[in-house]
Amino acid sequence: MTDTSKPIPFSPPDITEAEIEAASDALRSGWITTGPRTKELERKLCAYTGADGFACLNSATAALECALRLLGIGPGDEVITSAYTYTASASPIHHVGAKIILVDTAPGSFEMDYMALSDAITDRTKAIIPVDLGGRMCDYDQLRSMLQLNRGKWHPSTDVQRLFDRVPIVADGAHALGATWHGIKCGSVADFTAFSFHAVKNFTTAEGGGLAWHLPQAGMPASPMAWNVPQPASSVTSEELYRRVMLLSLHGQSKDALAKARAGAWEYDIEFLGWKYNMTDVMAAIGLVQLERYPSLLARRRELIERYERGLADLPVTALEHFGRWGESSGHLMLVRLNGRGARFRNRVIELMAEAGVATNVHYKPLPLMTAYRDLGFDIKDFPNAYNQFRNEITLPLHTLLADEDVDRVIAELGRALQQAEAEGVGTDDAKSAAEERLAAYIKRMDETGGWSGDAAPRAFAVGDEERPVSPEEIAREMEGR
Repeated sequence: MTDTSKPIPFSPPDITEAEIEAASDALRSGWITTGPRTKELERKLCAYTGADGFACLNSATAALECALRLLGIGPGDEVITSAYTYTASASPIHHVGAKIILVDTAPGSFEMDYMALSDAITDRTKAIIPVDLGGRMCDYDQLRSMLQLNRGKWHPSTDVQRLFDRVPIVADGAHALGATWHGIKCGSVADFTAFSFHAVKNFTTAEGGGLAWHLPQAGMPASPMAWNVPQPASSVTSEELYRRVMLLSLHGQSKDALAKARAGAWEYDIEFLGWKYNMTDVMAAIGLVQLERYPSLLARRRELIERYERGLADLPVTALEHFGRWGESSGHLMLVRLNGRGARFRNRVIELMAEAGVATNVHYKPLPLMTAYRDLGFDIKDFPNAYNQFRNEITLPLHTLLADEDVDRVIAELGRALQQAEAEGVGTDDAKSAAEERLAAYIKRMDETGGWSGDAAPRAFAVGDEERPVSPEEIAREMEGR
């Protein structure tokens, strides 16, 4: 029988006695800062992701910033990322002095609109930061195509930039360790990938993160659509990138504590004024045990997601797809949209579930809604698709401490909350149908592109469960209403 009195937390860490003992062993060893355990974790994560190189750091934010600094990005440059993400995807752009360029999501999607991304690329664009939200990797095929189409705008100015024949991809894979895109592990798809090992992530070191890189391969055929074509003007190796990340992460110091501990090897240099981003051996000790457990943790997450999908099938909601022909998600977040509802209704559902002892969350409030980004000049009105994704999104508990019965209870409480919010008449004035959302997005796009003239064929829009073209009469009515 399900215990309805037990609170269901949102995302507690899955820590066993093995992690506790490993951390204790590190404390007893005398190596509690960056040392042999950190180096071992780097080697194992490099092998796990299939990357060319891997550096463990103190956060995914530090990893993103290191990637941008490796590329030599700074004032006068632009970096593009999604409006639908957490601030850590964008703030490193600001930290290095570059300009943040936000792109709206595609209608009905948590991913960037790739056509809008293409339009946003300029001669000053020096990197793209796609977001593998919830553990599901982005459509890297579309992303690659857009970058190849804009190769003429790519003007590399540093040795690392010259490794690439188009704008580099610096993926925010904070949620996606273990995810795959057409069989390729996250960490080996983008040029650089930042991972988070924060306490709420699938794989944790309490705090922490890592940076993986996958360099262009020599000997690839040169063609207009070739991917990762190496540029002969740069001779930067993976080993050199690792050396530079270590310098960035430790004040520009030429030796870390482990290297200085060798007999007579005290002397070091400060090559530039760097930062403090290193991982400690106490953190790495936890990570080494987590990595041993990780395949079983991912398998359990899949079981939980599949149970959710079966249970949610009869509710008026749409969940993020985690497994498909494109590959496999890491199953980090159970993102669910309340079909045809708005923010007031969603917020009431969250309150009702909290009252029933079920913790939920929202991923994410789009960046243009935040004060810091409004102060930079961003306006949510320019990102209608991201706002529509946000206003009826609710994230359900998904973690490996959940029992099957807990998932069943979450689904039951969600169903009850939906019914009660409906009975209360909450948010009846702020909801749009999916068809209305897509039609509004279509009209905005046609306005921006001048597509109303000529013989431009209207797109298909979802109406209920069927697809049909939008008629000229519908478009005319909508235009008159504006």
